[in-house]
Amino acid sequence: MLEEHAKLLGLIRHAGEIVGRKKLQKMIYILKKLNYPFQEKFQFHFYGPYSEELTLKIEELCNLNLMDELKEEKGGYHQYRYTLTEQGERFLSHYEIDMPGIDALVQTLNDQNARFLELVSTVLYFNNLPKEAVIEKVKVVKQKQHYSDEEIDEAFRFIASLQKAAAETGASSHFHL
Repeated sequence: MLEEHAKLLGLIRHAGEIVGRKKLQKMIYILKKLNYPFQEKFQFHFYGPYSEELTLKIEELCNLNLMDELKEEKGGYHQYRYTLTEQGERFLSHYEIDMPGIDALVQTLNDQNARFLELVSTVLYFNNLPKEAVIEKVKVVKQKQHYSDEEIDEAFRFIASLQKAAAETGASSHFHL
């Protein structure tokens, strides 16, 4: 059980800092789709794939002072910043987690904004459909986001680059687009 918590802490360590609950959720989902061993179950929710298990795990790690969640007021809404605590670093020293190449992928994902990761994760959620059907699905379920055709094309290119990077490290993704 604690190994799953350690994987999440390891991701935070690789990122240095992750800004936003939604962004953290999407990063884990995308890495899971790239065949990294995250066990959380995801369902489709308002902002794309969402895991209640992951939310609870984050809460537990913060309550145990292994991860820090800094709540900031951002013009009418709250934003959360996640970092590893010193206690979290000590906790991680007891685990050897083998996820080759994840550090570069985490940085690549963390460099993206949450809106784009929401699009990417939504595309991946419907990856069992043909590409044209995925595009139509995205336009329906993400209608309020007003994603342009260019943004959707960019999401497909980004996914292809992630697949290539993951394949070079030995991870094989759960999807084909």
